[in-house]
Amino acid sequence: MSKMQSISLQAAGFLPRSMVVLACAAVMAGCTVAPKALTQDEVRERVKHDTAKMYSGQAPITAAISMEEAVARALKYNLDYRLKKMESALAQGLAEHTSHDMLPQLVASAGYSSRNNDSGGTSIGILDGEVSTRPTSSDERTRTLRGIEFSWNALDFGVSYYRARQQGDQFLISEERRRKVVQNMLQDVRAAYWRALGAQRLNAQADEVLQKASLALARSREAETQKIIPPGVALAYQRALLDATVLLNQRRQDLEFAKRELAALMNVPPGVDFQVAEASEMTLPAAPKEITKLEDMALLQRPELREEDFRKRITADEARKQMLGMLPGITLNLGRQHDSNKLLYNNSWSEGGVNLAWNLMRLVALPSLKKAQQYQEQTDETRRMALSMAILTQTRVSAERYRMALEDFRLADQASQVDTRLAAYTKASVSAKLESELEAIRTQARAVLGAYQRANAYANAHIAFGRLYNTLGFDPIADDFEGNDLDTLTQRVRAHLKASQTDAFVMSSNLFGRPAVVSVRLEGIQDPVQKVRMTALVTELLARHQIGTDAQQGTPLHLAFESAGGNGVEKATWTLNLTDEAGQSQRARFATTIPLNARASVYESSLMAAMNSHLGELKSWLNVD
Repeated sequence: MSKMQSISLQAAGFLPRSMVVLACAAVMAGCTVAPKALTQDEVRERVKHDTAKMYSGQAPITAAISMEEAVARALKYNLDYRLKKMESALAQGLAEHTSHDMLPQLVASAGYSSRNNDSGGTSIGILDGEVSTRPTSSDERTRTLRGIEFSWNALDFGVSYYRARQQGDQFLISEERRRKVVQNMLQDVRAAYWRALGAQRLNAQADEVLQKASLALARSREAETQKIIPPGVALAYQRALLDATVLLNQRRQDLEFAKRELAALMNVPPGVDFQVAEASEMTLPAAPKEITKLEDMALLQRPELREEDFRKRITADEARKQMLGMLPGITLNLGRQHDSNKLLYNNSWSEGGVNLAWNLMRLVALPSLKKAQQYQEQTDETRRMALSMAILTQTRVSAERYRMALEDFRLADQASQVDTRLAAYTKASVSAKLESELEAIRTQARAVLGAYQRANAYANAHIAFGRLYNTLGFDPIADDFEGNDLDTLTQRVRAHLKASQTDAFVMSSNLFGRPAVVSVRLEGIQDPVQKVRMTALVTELLARHQIGTDAQQGTPLHLAFESAGGNGVEKATWTLNLTDEAGQSQRARFATTIPLNARASVYESSLMAAMNSHLGELKSWLNVD
C-alpha cells in the first residue's frame, strides 16, 4: 500500500469521528441557556398592559358616591377581592380535576417498529439438550402495533377518592377566605366613607377659619409690637390660637386621607376626582347587652373557625388515605391488541388479568403513622381552641369599644354644641376692642375644631359598629351577587345596610342560605282589631322558629278561616296555603269545633293550634331546619 493511500484511509477514518464530535459539541451548546434580563420596552409594555387591565370594565363615576354605591363598587372592582375570587375558582377547578383521578384508566396505544436486521435465533431442546443450528425468526423487520387497554386499581381509586375530598375542602377554605375579604371590605368602606364625608362637610368652613386665624395671628403680633395689648395677653392668645389651628389641621388631614382610602377600595383610577354623597346622620343601634349570644354567633359564623372545621376534615381524610395506602393493591386489566407482523399465527388477541401487590415493609411505619396522626389532631384542636378564645375576646372587646364610641360621640356632640353657641355669643358681643375681635376668631376656630371632633367621633362610632359587625362574621350580602350590575348591587347593599341599622344584632346569617321570610295574610276574619292581634301572634310564633316576616317581600302565607254553625257549636277550619318562588302551592287544613258566639281569644287559640299542628310541614316547605 502506498503512503498516499495510507494517508487517505486515515483521513477517511478521522473525518466521521470529527463530524460526530462537532455534532455533539453543537448539541451541547444548543442545550445551554443563558439568563436573559428584561428589557426596558418589555417592562413598559407590562406596565401599560397591567394599568389598562386594572380599570377595565368599570362603570364611570357620574355622580356623588353614596355609601351603598361605594360598597357595591368595592365588591365589583376591588383587586384584592378579584384575586380571592380567582383563587376560589382555581380551587374549584382543581377539585373537579382531582375527582377525575377516580376514573379507571383506558389507554389507547399505537406504534411503529423497525430494525436493520432480523431478530430470532437458535433454540435448545428441553429434553435432549440438542441445539438447533438453523436460525429462525417470527418477527418482521418492520411492523405496526396498536391496542387499547382498560385497567383499574382499587387502591388508587381509594386514594384518589380521599384526595378529591381534600381538594373539595380546600375549595371551601378558599371560599371562607373570600368571605373574609368581603367582610373586611364592608368595614373598610364604612370607615373611609364616614370620615371622608365629615371632611367634605367641613372643608370650606375650615378654610375660612384658617384664613381668619392666620390674619388674627398677624394682627396679634402687630398689636404686641405696638404695645396695644399687654404682651402676656397677646402671647397667651397666640398660643391658644396656634393650638386650635394645629389640632384643626391634624383632624382635617386625618379625615381627608379617608377619601384616598375610599378611592383605593373602589379601585378608582388615579386622577379621577369624585364627591361623597351627602347622607343624613342615622341613629346608631344601641350597644348590645347579651354578649353571650353574640359570642355564640361569632363562633358559628367566623370564616377563620369554619376554615379550621374544613382543615379538621382534611386531616381526617389524610389519615384515612395513609392507612389505605398500606393495604394491598388489586389491579384489574383487560385489553385488545393487534400486531401487523405477518409471521404471527394470530395478529389480534384479547388479554386480561388480575394483579395483587402489597408492600409489606410499609407496615413497619404503622405505629409512627398513628402517632403522627394523633399529634396532628391534637395540634388542630389546640389551634382551633386558641382561635376560638381569641374570637371570644374580640367579640367582648368590640362590643365594649362600640359602647365607648357611642359615649364619645355623645360627649363630642355636646361639646360641639357648646363651642358653636360660644362662638355665636362671642361674635354677637364683639366690640371695637382688638382683644374682643381676636377672641371671636379664636372661639370660631374652636367651634370648627369641635365640629371636626364631632364628625370624627361619629365616624369612629360607625367604625366601631362595623368592627363589631365584622367580628360576628356577618356577610354583607349573599354570595349570589356576581351577576348583578352596579345599580342592582347598590340596591341590594342599601337594603342590607338598612336592615343592619334597624335590627343590627338579631339578623339571620346568610351563611347557611337565605333566611326564610313569609308575608302573613289572614282571610275570613272581619274584625280589624282581631285581625291585627292574630297577625301579631303568628309573627311571634314564626320568629321563635327562625322564620321572619315581611309584608312586602316575604313569601305569601295565606291563613284562611271558614266556619259553619249547627247544634250549638261552630265547625271551624283553618287552611294554610304557601306559594313558593317556583310557583308551587302547598296546602294544609286544620279542623276543630268551637262554641257559637265564642270570645275572640277562642278564635286566636284555634289559629295557634292550627299553626302548631302544621308547623313541621311549614318548615319543610320553607327549608327551615
